[in-house]
Amino acid sequence: MKNKNLTGKIILSIVSGLLFSSLYFYIELPAINPANPSFWFSLALVILSFAYPFLLKKSQGQYRMSNRNGTSTISFDINGMKLNKIVAAVVVIPVVIMILGSVISSTVFNARAYAGVITVTEADFATDMKETNEVTNIALMDGNSARYLGNKTLGSVSHMVSQYVVSDNYTQINYQYTPKKVANLEHADFFKWFANKEKGVPGYVMVDPVNNSAEYIELKTPLKYVDSAYFNDDLMRKLRFAYPTKIFDDFISFEVDDEGNPFYIITCLKPKVFPFGAMDVCEAVIFDPCTGESKLYAVEEIPAWVDAVYSGDLAEQKYNWYGTLSGGFINSIIGNKDCKQTTDDYGYIVIGDDVWYFTGVTSVTSDESNIGFIISNARTGEYKYYPVVGAEEYGAMHAAEGVVQEKGYKASFPSLINVSGQATYIMVLKDASGYVRLYALVNVEHPSIVATASKQEEAMKAYKELLVENGIIDSGKLPDDSLPTANITIADIKTYTVDGNTVFYFVGTDGFYYKGMLKDFENMIFFTVGETAEVRYSETENAKIREIENIAGIVLPVE
Repeated sequence: MKNKNLTGKIILSIVSGLLFSSLYFYIELPAINPANPSFWFSLALVILSFAYPFLLKKSQGQYRMSNRNGTSTISFDINGMKLNKIVAAVVVIPVVIMILGSVISSTVFNARAYAGVITVTEADFATDMKETNEVTNIALMDGNSARYLGNKTLGSVSHMVSQYVVSDNYTQINYQYTPKKVANLEHADFFKWFANKEKGVPGYVMVDPVNNSAEYIELKTPLKYVDSAYFNDDLMRKLRFAYPTKIFDDFISFEVDDEGNPFYIITCLKPKVFPFGAMDVCEAVIFDPCTGESKLYAVEEIPAWVDAVYSGDLAEQKYNWYGTLSGGFINSIIGNKDCKQTTDDYGYIVIGDDVWYFTGVTSVTSDESNIGFIISNARTGEYKYYPVVGAEEYGAMHAAEGVVQEKGYKASFPSLINVSGQATYIMVLKDASGYVRLYALVNVEHPSIVATASKQEEAMKAYKELLVENGIIDSGKLPDDSLPTANITIADIKTYTVDGNTVFYFVGTDGFYYKGMLKDFENMIFFTVGETAEVRYSETENAKIREIENIAGIVLPVE
């Protein structure tokens, strides 16, 4: 009888354990990696699913009764159930490992190891950061504005608006040396996925944060593996089955390469402090959501077109380890000597072909002003520190809002630029509807110097004039009004409508594109192919495109 009961328990253990383990892995998708704390919790659940038939065992009790004439003992057995301590201990051991491992690898015992995860190079802002003369190529759009434009663009594609939505997770990228924000479409819900799973997701949205425009890009091969898909088409399930031991970061970026092909960049982590501490990027998976193919890269081997491997949150966290724990854990709690930390948010700067995060650095004892800035490369994880004392980002935003407080405009999170050697915040001011009304520049070291205008170039000119008036730069650094001119013979004319504004591109026989807004130069509507026009222009980030600053009109042939 005992053997029969034991056999039944073994069969029940195997069936329940395999069933639970399979379902748990399929639904929760844990990393099978002992360097991940949650692995040990998952292991405890799996052991429990196999062990629970053996957790309880029968017990016997002996009871004694007494009376006034003396003590008499009546022994009898009661079959009961009690915990099998050996089996229970096996279940609990992984949980104990998880708890002890977390304590051992905490900052309490490893402060300087956490601080040593990154190396920070100090640099001079005025010489290291390229000076900005034009502001027409700076991305100033925040996430909410990008989402608004993306949703508006999708809404114009009538046959898709009921089936798909634009993902809220926009990625800041540098696309063909131009800043862009991109987000893929997602299935609107389970039933929309079920109806369209054979078709897949047809495309993505690309937002131009410089010109405040967006376009929908339809793909020849649709995306099959996305976050909103279900079962085996789910993005994370496809990745986990391909890489069961990798510890994936929550940060997953959607990007496109220089040809516009879509990819997901999935960051993989490993602890820098044994056994679970100081998680940092070690590898990245580049995943093709159209075909399901992927490739694993070490950080130093990631292709240059990839922009976002490290998240901004991780970049800030690692600098905070460096800034607060370099003097030891006790100093980070009590003394705070030389302790510094990042401000509450971060922005983006495009330098060359890379996207960098930037954020202010403050003393831990006061966050009312910055003692400097850090920038961190989103692809390589490199850090630079600029010791520039001045207003922190939100203080600058309030300064810009205060100049036009009667209008009630709200500032977006700023970008950081170098204007005549001066660290400068540049931002947009939006009305209650979210429309950009003004551009503002605020001096970091002298936040009372604020310039606003309805056009970026006008705001830049006014800002430089204020720098001269306040004795910060000399008048020789004011912009020269004598912009270059060209007599262009028009080979072709292209027009586009962006948010109700008509944009003209004159293709010159000299090989350049001359871009201008019809609302600024109404006489452009009369120009035809073959005519020659005299144009004053400024250079843009794209060497082939020139921004029209003035058009003198048609140049008549000399008789």
